[in-house]
Amino acid sequence: MRPRALVYGDVDLNIIDGSAIWAQGMVQALVRAGCEVTLVLKAPVRTGRLVDPLRGLPGVTVRSPHEEGLFEGPAGMAPRQAAEVLARVDAEEPHDLVVVRGRVLAGKLAAGPMAGRLWTYLTDVPQSAAEFTASAKGDLRRIADASRVLLCQTEELRGFLESAVPATAGKSVLFPPVVVLPDGLETRRPGPADGPLRLVYTGKFAPRWNTYEMTSLPRLLAVRGVDAELHMVGDKIHDDPSDPGFAARMRTALETGEGVVWHGGHPRAEAMRLTAACDVGLSWRDASMDASLEVSTKVLECGTLGVPVVLNRTPMHERLLGTDYPLFAATEDDVLDALALIGKNPEVFTLAADRCRAAAAAGFTLDAAAARLRGHLAQAFPEPSEKVLAVKGRRLRVGVAGHDLKFFSRLLDYLRSRPDLEVQVDHWAALKAHDEERSQALVDWADVIVCEWCGPNALWYARRKRPDQRLVVRLHRFELYAGWPKQLDIGAVDKVVCVSPHYDALTREITGWPAEKVLTIPNWVDDAQLDRAKLPGAGHHLGMIGIAPSRKRLDLALDVVEELRRDDSRFTLFVKSKLPWEYWWIWQKDEERAHYEEVFRRIRRSRVLSGGVVFDSYGRDVASWLRRIGWVLSTSDDESFHLAPAEGMASGAVPALLPWPGADTIYDRRWIHDDTSAMAASIATTVSLDRWQDDAEQARAQVKAAYGLDEVCRQWTDLLTG
Repeated sequence: MRPRALVYGDVDLNIIDGSAIWAQGMVQALVRAGCEVTLVLKAPVRTGRLVDPLRGLPGVTVRSPHEEGLFEGPAGMAPRQAAEVLARVDAEEPHDLVVVRGRVLAGKLAAGPMAGRLWTYLTDVPQSAAEFTASAKGDLRRIADASRVLLCQTEELRGFLESAVPATAGKSVLFPPVVVLPDGLETRRPGPADGPLRLVYTGKFAPRWNTYEMTSLPRLLAVRGVDAELHMVGDKIHDDPSDPGFAARMRTALETGEGVVWHGGHPRAEAMRLTAACDVGLSWRDASMDASLEVSTKVLECGTLGVPVVLNRTPMHERLLGTDYPLFAATEDDVLDALALIGKNPEVFTLAADRCRAAAAAGFTLDAAAARLRGHLAQAFPEPSEKVLAVKGRRLRVGVAGHDLKFFSRLLDYLRSRPDLEVQVDHWAALKAHDEERSQALVDWADVIVCEWCGPNALWYARRKRPDQRLVVRLHRFELYAGWPKQLDIGAVDKVVCVSPHYDALTREITGWPAEKVLTIPNWVDDAQLDRAKLPGAGHHLGMIGIAPSRKRLDLALDVVEELRRDDSRFTLFVKSKLPWEYWWIWQKDEERAHYEEVFRRIRRSRVLSGGVVFDSYGRDVASWLRRIGWVLSTSDDESFHLAPAEGMASGAVPALLPWPGADTIYDRRWIHDDTSAMAASIATTVSLDRWQDDAEQARAQVKAAYGLDEVCRQWTDLLTG
């Protein structure tokens, strides 16, 4: 059965701009990904430029609340009104996912019946830490909690959100703008300009978009000996309260400017045809927009059409087009210099056009967007097991009980998403504190109970489980050395799940439990979330995630980085962790305090380590943090699994481990080193021989096959439904 998607953007599809193009691209990508789509319009249709092509698509229904009498009024719907209309449309036949654009609207929907089904496209968020007020963070936290997926246009936006609003981590996925060429549209012929240099701008006319300044370019280029004309496409002139005369001044320049051809508003296909007939696109904006976390759809459209673009130099644009792209410009003089250069040098024109075309083709196509959506849809709506439904005649009832579910969170999301499972959670307030009435209700209801942690929860459920009920207990290192496993009635337990073969064997040795009762299902790694492009310099950056308690051995990691920095000061250790004094149960121990006091004294006094160790705050934004990390260290005395190296591998970092007990049952021996000197030598050699990226790709493939979220979810599904 095809998922049913409801789509609404707080955008007016009568106006051709990036937000309106978003609606077109999103609908087409969802259809291609296998959804039936209902698009609800914000404003009454005054022109069919953008809407008409969608009405003709199979599987698409366009709803106009103004025409249907769902909303009265000549203007577009405000967010509150749109939320009410969307609720009415959804109530007619509930949709599987609700894709919305607009922060205020998403905030309204987050408190309603669509919570949990929202796929929120975030763009209109504060773009700097200074603008991120407590109120804005609160709004975004509520939206994140109510959203199944948060669609982010750029990696910069995703990373910024995850660091500012922890609730967005794990839900934020990359969904760049979609560029779709209308059928039959011919792209620009390769080669430099033939005749006058034809400049083109399409979109709204507004002060920060420098549209008024653009109208002077043909006249100023003539002074430099470059014959040019400017083609302006669009009919929306913005009023600016800070500059009341802007609209009149802009219109006069469009109508009378020397060398300016104003085409007015056109359907998108015609606007793109006009662009393809020109030589250079203009996306030069005011410097105040350089910090934007969004990429201009117009830049990508021009690139797809083979038209190079003049635009501001920003880190995002440099990653998109290269630091040596010839058409970066900040001031009017920069723009004139770039246009004069391209107008007189065919080879520069060809270079710029090729860069723009390659950038647009790298992930911004409709096929790429549909592939992304198919992946997210597969996770959100997994195929049911016909065996379960046939045997039970209903969904299998799975109960999950525990005081801390942080290691089970993504598995829980997955189990809840399966159409053949029904899931309830008994969340204990603490290790020994729970609502017995609620726990007993779970016993009465469930077919299978999963106890996360082999603690008091497992003892309680083992004593009360029904004879026809299965009980699964997941055991971590923490419980194995406590008294609870010895008190557990193993006869009442169907399976005990350990996270590594080493701890599987150790559990059987310590407890004497039968081998058939104990099995290994590894920790999951959210490989899709962690797979992000590395930042420059990552190959020289070592990372540690978590340095407390002292058995994590930060001191040994310092040995490694100190040895590396003696030959190359670019090597730096980044530590993402709470500090030891933030854990009262660690800091109260004299031996722990002595260990860390010595470690920090060493960092302060070492000339080699000076500037070579960076402490980053603890938080859920691990995926974003790992973008700058090329090596993840595991120097512990012992671990049950140690997730950090696996997370690093999924991010494209190389793991480097010391041989703690059981390490070789989890990680390939090539990543395990005899001591810190061998680890440092291996890192230095790999970087010097330029093998780091090859090793990183091999590590990524290994972790995806063994510990990727999909694989671990499959193993848990087999266990629960078997």
